[in-house]
Amino acid sequence: MQLERILQKHGFGTRKACRSLIRHELVAVNGQISDNPFAEIDTNGLIFTVDGVDWPYAEFASLMLHKPSGYECSRKPLHHPSVLSLLPMQLRERDVQPIGRLDEDTTGLLLITDDGQLNHVLSSAKRKVPKVYLATTKHPIDQGQIDQLLTGVLLNDEPEPIAAAACEIAGENLLRLTLTGGKYHQVKRMVAAAGNRVEALHRESIGELQLPDDLKPGEWRWLSAVDMKKLGYLA
Repeated sequence: MQLERILQKHGFGTRKACRSLIRHELVAVNGQISDNPFAEIDTNGLIFTVDGVDWPYAEFASLMLHKPSGYECSRKPLHHPSVLSLLPMQLRERDVQPIGRLDEDTTGLLLITDDGQLNHVLSSAKRKVPKVYLATTKHPIDQGQIDQLLTGVLLNDEPEPIAAAACEIAGENLLRLTLTGGKYHQVKRMVAAAGNRVEALHRESIGELQLPDDLKPGEWRWLSAVDMKKLGYLA
């Protein structure tokens, strides 16, 4: 693939803008400066550098973000900044979007991609991808509430009770809940139906992929092949 096309694909602007970056010797390929926009580059395992910043070649931009509180999972937020504002401009230019949504005040693991197939697989209700949440509750958790959540609680506008896939007491006011669906405010509504209230909510994992301990709120990283396997997805 021509070098200028690689840069354009990765969100560095128009082909003219990408050509200018290359001709001003701001682009390196595998550590070597390249001033030829039309050079044919092998994209297999490619790492290119633009103005000192390394970028791996990625057919699709798929990443994880540690979502902090106070951000909306929307390209057009209404009341708070978009989570996409935490990403470099080049990724936003690729038209990435969150896979599913976390409420403005919910923190934790959020996946973002421009891969429509990955988005579909992880969002599909038929796949029943488990998601684990840690909820801080207003009142102490008791076994009766756990039993209700495991048996199923009836939510407004839902024809049948909805049950958690797994549920356990994680502390006096801490509840760890596993869901395989993604209904609106589902955790908060389920806990309320069981007679308690969610004060804070954090998503710990999706599938077998856990939020890394060293990924701080607001930080992101690329999804690796190992991560994709943990999500049960092979492109």
